Amino acid sequence: MSHPTDDQPDPVDPLDAFEDLIAEETTRDPDLAVIEAGSRTLRTQGGAQQADVPARPEDPEVDRALREVEAELASRWGETKLEPSVSRIAALMDVLGEPQRSYPSIHITGTNGKTSTARMIEALLGAFELRTGRYTSPHVQSITERISLDGAPVSAERFIETYRDIQPYVEMVDAQQEYRLSFFEVLTGMAYAAFADAPVDVAVVEVGMGGSWDATNVIDGDVAVVTPIDLDHTDRLGDTHAAIAGEKAGIVKQDATVVLAQPPVDAAQVLLKKAVEVNATVAREGLEFGVVARQVAVGGQLVTLRGLGGEYPEVYLPLHGAHQAHNAAVALAAVEAFFGVGAQRAGQLDLDTVRKAFAGVSSPGRLEVVRRSPPVVLDAAHNPAGARVTAEAVGEAFDFSRLIGVVGASGDKDVRGLLEAFEPIFAEVVVTQNSSHRAMDADELAALAVEVFGEERVQVEPRLPDALEAAITLAEEEGEFAGGGVLVTGSVITVGEARLLLGKG
Repeated sequence: MSHPTDDQPDPVDPLDAFEDLIAEETTRDPDLAVIEAGSRTLRTQGGAQQADVPARPEDPEVDRALREVEAELASRWGETKLEPSVSRIAALMDVLGEPQRSYPSIHITGTNGKTSTARMIEALLGAFELRTGRYTSPHVQSITERISLDGAPVSAERFIETYRDIQPYVEMVDAQQEYRLSFFEVLTGMAYAAFADAPVDVAVVEVGMGGSWDATNVIDGDVAVVTPIDLDHTDRLGDTHAAIAGEKAGIVKQDATVVLAQPPVDAAQVLLKKAVEVNATVAREGLEFGVVARQVAVGGQLVTLRGLGGEYPEVYLPLHGAHQAHNAAVALAAVEAFFGVGAQRAGQLDLDTVRKAFAGVSSPGRLEVVRRSPPVVLDAAHNPAGARVTAEAVGEAFDFSRLIGVVGASGDKDVRGLLEAFEPIFAEVVVTQNSSHRAMDADELAALAVEVFGEERVQVEPRLPDALEAAITLAEEEGEFAGGGVLVTGSVITVGEARLLLGKG
């Protein structure tokens, strides 16, 4: 036992079949229909998927049962309809016997980088032979991705069983509250119950939105992690860094350790004040921990990290971009804090174990190459801050002589800011829309894109399959041995649907 011591080939073109399958799902929620139809398409044409992006169940009965659960969850308030309160999820936890109190937890908030950081924390904890539960959102392809045990999404059977186990208690709470439990609240209850049932040694929990009133905030995290803060969800969280930080500071609990990525000054003031109020210990990137050095490597980067207990040289991280190196530093500090490094005990974590953990990290839909010749890269950037770090990382990690963008964004985001961040790196942009009801209309998106890029650099393809085909054609115009590529971005849903269409390259 370790201790904390001193390519598969491109699929046959599935676009037409994909659209036919979606059309068959006319009576179902469009988001669920596109996920299910696409998954079937890939299973027959694209080969097996990685474990972290599971396909539909092979067993027809299990598949039917999972569809029923998905449909029941989809009948509830969606993740964008909120009534800021933890009263309903607290009531559910009460009738379930407070499962979230049966294990320690690391709670993660921030604007960008939460899911990648959560995956890194999970990998580190698992490398030290702790049984982990991870709860993240949103999912890229399958709803079961959101609840993971031991580094892998729960099986469809376990997901169904967990839902059916807590369903009577959910209905009991529904009957007592002014509003029914939402989609996200039920999923949160499922995650906490599944972790207790496993049981896990530690839960790694990503906030859905904000912090203080987020459904996940019925846990008292031993470690609270705040990834980079920027302006997003301003209609709900506030329109300044300080206001947003005030909401996110809600996850900082009495006597916890707070691990802070480098926030804007006004946000840092709010977070540090909250830490003082609850007697929390603070670890700050750039002071107590950070990135010492990094260099681009094949398939990722080689980094030297300074943790709370010392330096960790030559750590290979199979993810692209400076932002992922900073996420790795935050994750390492969080795990050190969980083990008491830098506070209760001296020394550092075992270097070989840390290296092994980071070398195995993946983060689907984050600068992920899913096709070659021409290369197609997926990235779930959906706000200006995320787009800026993605644009910088693309320039560093890929040698594209001509990059074509495929952008499908949500209407409730700062879409102009997102487009402006990508303008310097896109030779042309194909605007489209995904299947979500939140998607910005392609023509509306095109009007914004023309203002940012100019009319001659914008192409409109409302159907995502057509947009992908158009972008690949544009990238191929330079010839077989040229450096054209495609970046699909703007929304997690757009990236998930594109991933289903193109398969794993």
